[in-house]
Amino acid sequence: MRATALVASAWLFFAAQGAEIKVLAGSAVQPVMNEVIPAFEAKTGHRVAFDYGTVGGMAQRAQRGERADAVIVSGPQMDALEKEGRSLAATRLNLGKTGVGAFVKKGAAKPDITSVDAFKRTMLAAKSIGYNDPAAGAPVSLYLIELFGKMGIADRMTPKTVAFKQRSERFEAVARGDVEIGFNQMSEIIAQPSVDLVGPLPEPIQNYTSLNIGVLAVAEHPDAARELIAYLATPEVTARFRKGGFDAP
Repeated sequence: MRATALVASAWLFFAAQGAEIKVLAGSAVQPVMNEVIPAFEAKTGHRVAFDYGTVGGMAQRAQRGERADAVIVSGPQMDALEKEGRSLAATRLNLGKTGVGAFVKKGAAKPDITSVDAFKRTMLAAKSIGYNDPAAGAPVSLYLIELFGKMGIADRMTPKTVAFKQRSERFEAVARGDVEIGFNQMSEIIAQPSVDLVGPLPEPIQNYTSLNIGVLAVAEHPDAARELIAYLATPEVTARFRKGGFDAP
């Protein structure tokens, strides 16, 4: 009887601590999540463990059936996960869309990218540019490769392009001056104090990534994951996403 009571007490203790919600997430949301998640954890007792990377990498891991409670990927990737039964469509929330931006070393002169022609001239004049490794499914990199091809400058850009193998290098290499111009999602550049934002790509050639979160079918804590999504849909959190470089869906 005493053993049974001890087991019940232990169960109640751990239940009161809340669940650990594992989220596979595209790194574009990391700066905003760093700000808004502590309040969710304090309110609910849950803990959110993010595993950040490229949206392409996160989608592949979810497709392979990796055990996690939720995933944050692009709209088309979420469509595919729902079609395969990997993510629960009824739980889906569009967090917003973020565009591609350019950045330079702190205090460096900011090149002109305010028009398509100016952007092309700047790219041709640049000593070096850098972006995340496209082999990892980085949407900005994949888009720029396609864009340079359409602009007819791919052969000029390839020799001076650095593909960062490590996520930390995406900003550190530019901050050191090893790479002249870097590219990333606007939401991540805005939050990075070690570099200066040049600005977004001009609208005619801008490319937006829509970030969506959904509960995975293999979730160990589906109810807690739903609580997280409900919290992310609140007006206060939505406003923080807009401030952090995400436009409305």
